[in-house]
Amino acid sequence: MPANTSSLQKSTFDFLKKLATNNDRDWFNAHRDQYEQAKENAEGFMDALIAKMNTHDQLETPSGKKSLYRIYNDVRFSQDKAPYNPRFAGYLRRSKPLLRGGYYIWIKPGASRVGCGFGNPNADDLKRIREDININYTDWKKLLKSKGIVANFGQMAGDQVKTAPRGFSADDPAIDLLRFKQYWFERSFTDAEVLAPTFLQQVNQTYKSIRPFFDHVSEVLTTDANGESLF
Repeated sequence: MPANTSSLQKSTFDFLKKLATNNDRDWFNAHRDQYEQAKENAEGFMDALIAKMNTHDQLETPSGKKSLYRIYNDVRFSQDKAPYNPRFAGYLRRSKPLLRGGYYIWIKPGASRVGCGFGNPNADDLKRIREDININYTDWKKLLKSKGIVANFGQMAGDQVKTAPRGFSADDPAIDLLRFKQYWFERSFTDAEVLAPTFLQQVNQTYKSIRPFFDHVSEVLTTDANGESLF
């Protein structure tokens, strides 16, 4: 049992590193106790993160255990036929229908990161967001250049259409944002940062910095074009 389950332990990273180089069922079964300890540590970290997040946001995800994805690969639909994915990854869901957007995390030696935003908005949501960008382009530009977003994420990422989305002109002044079909933000962390006792606070503050963006888009997606509530 890790001494401090609100911090990620070196033993958790050590297990993931070993799994990456011994990715087979025999090795995993022989080291299942180490896996259970590492998983318990990751769940404890996520429990602590959920508690911190709920002081300034409202999450539907009830526990660290519920937040984490399985470590087993679904090889049916993947070119990677290795049986395990040597990382702990999770998702924190905001309370819908009023609060939109989600928080993601990947704990993986050499490739740890957090992400947040709207990875796959449905067609209606995408249309509504684009309409708001078209009307409030200046506000969007200011929002995306806010100190918190720039300091933590740099700039917005995500897939884009090559020309202009249907219903919008390629000459639209807001075309640089209208092309987006994902509204995504990511930040990477070194192994030293992940294993530091300050990592929990760092992740919490990183997620907190996206809140002005989430708040704006949540308002857009829960009101009609006249600003009337849909709920």
